[in-house]
Amino acid sequence: MAKIAFILLCHKDPGAIVKQAQSLTAAGDYVAIHFDARAGTDAYAQIRMALKDNPNVTFAKTRIKCGWGEWSLVQASLNAVEAAVEAFPRASHFYMVSGDCMAIKSAEYAHGFLDDHDRDFIESHDYFESDWIKTGWKEERLIYRHWFNERTQKRRFYAMFEAQKRLGLTRAIPADINVMIGSQWWCLRRRTIEKILKFTRKRRDVMRFFATTWIPDETFFQTLVRHLIPDTQIENRTLTFLMFSDYGMPVTFYNDHYEMLLGQDYLFARKISPEATDLQRRLSVLFASEGVDFPISNEGRALYHFLTGRGRVGRRFAPRFWEKEATLGRERELMIVVAKKWDVAKRLVARIRQVTNVPCIEYLFNEQATELPDMGGIQSSMSKRHRHRRALMRLLFDYYQTDRLIVCVDPGSLDLIEDFTADRSTTRILEVETQFSDAYLAGHATRVGLAGDHTSAEALDRLLPTVRHDITHESDRLRDKEFPNFNRLREGAAPAENARQLAAFLSVAPEQALQIAETPNLFND
Repeated sequence: MAKIAFILLCHKDPGAIVKQAQSLTAAGDYVAIHFDARAGTDAYAQIRMALKDNPNVTFAKTRIKCGWGEWSLVQASLNAVEAAVEAFPRASHFYMVSGDCMAIKSAEYAHGFLDDHDRDFIESHDYFESDWIKTGWKEERLIYRHWFNERTQKRRFYAMFEAQKRLGLTRAIPADINVMIGSQWWCLRRRTIEKILKFTRKRRDVMRFFATTWIPDETFFQTLVRHLIPDTQIENRTLTFLMFSDYGMPVTFYNDHYEMLLGQDYLFARKISPEATDLQRRLSVLFASEGVDFPISNEGRALYHFLTGRGRVGRRFAPRFWEKEATLGRERELMIVVAKKWDVAKRLVARIRQVTNVPCIEYLFNEQATELPDMGGIQSSMSKRHRHRRALMRLLFDYYQTDRLIVCVDPGSLDLIEDFTADRSTTRILEVETQFSDAYLAGHATRVGLAGDHTSAEALDRLLPTVRHDITHESDRLRDKEFPNFNRLREGAAPAENARQLAAFLSVAPEQALQIAETPNLFND
């Protein structure tokens, strides 16, 4: 059975560190601690004293003063790894954690998982080819030497950089090394760790190179694992669940995140709030539990972005100037069916097509699989369809040789609807108002990734009112715009009333509109 040596990097809260070490070792695993040398000696002595009788705890022989973005973080990790390798010969895996991490599965589950997956878990993407670095320096991190801390010695850091840049003092990356980048929270097998330590003693040139790169904790282990271990034995992900906000800050988890965390396909989570005492207590008990089943729903990230994104109204990017000036044509009429229940809208436009012969296209801006004619590639991806929306619609009018065209749009795409109503052409809107049962909302939450097949009933009960409110909010936003030529088809209305709305929307005779309104099972889920 797998036995884990946790490499614990920490710098504060000695009481919490002691509890964490006691919890991790209670199931027979090990802990190697590096406590930042910047922290007080009294705090470190408190940890040593509390854990001195625990045979499954060891300490890095040398403590390092650690700074963000510095080599010191890697050196501290190596010091703790070396202590763990020496002290725990039975350890089969080495798992990097911080004082903010906690297990979100039982030790029994974690051991079984590692037994079943004989590979290294480390996020490692090609440094130059991937988009892991979103903004800021990329090549500059490597080809220039960085001796000072960017946060505490900002003036020296940038002065040294500018001097090297001005003098052309760049350096080459070691020829046989393909630099990789990824999260620093990894889990590696013992034989991989031993190869890394051997490499560090043999390749002083590589060690010198990384020692003066910027933020090497995102590149050092990631690069060496890919250099030393076959790709088939590496899973390109971390086993620690973590998320970042839109501002690049780590998301912190609190007491009410317990069920969500357990449903993620990870063994640990970071960051647990120090104030979330109930969450800490429940997770500690969970780690020591046996026979616990963990249904994986994996909706955490989608749910977080859904909830934090609510209420943010408006476009992220302005339209291109040439799109803004383009027009579908003054003489053309675009009819937009807006419906949250896509099946209802598709059933409706199929009937409209039968009765009126007006070309109807389903959710071309919301569904990649919508069948479209070849438009020279402009229709090939959702991003292109949105970016060139007016050009695409002009081509579709031309393709069908018509001045009247119907499309379906999700009510969440309000920016797209606004764009078309601002055009010189005539735009008509038909909102299809439907009823939403709890069963439908639960299915919708699953389809969009807010819940999974194994999400608990309690979690769904808390989520469904928010989803319902979100759908209502989309409808309210649509109506608040007070678009001209706006009509509404209602599930609870009589066919005669819906026929009047359809007649106005389609500009057809009342008899034709009534045929459409009386479509059997039109509003069925």
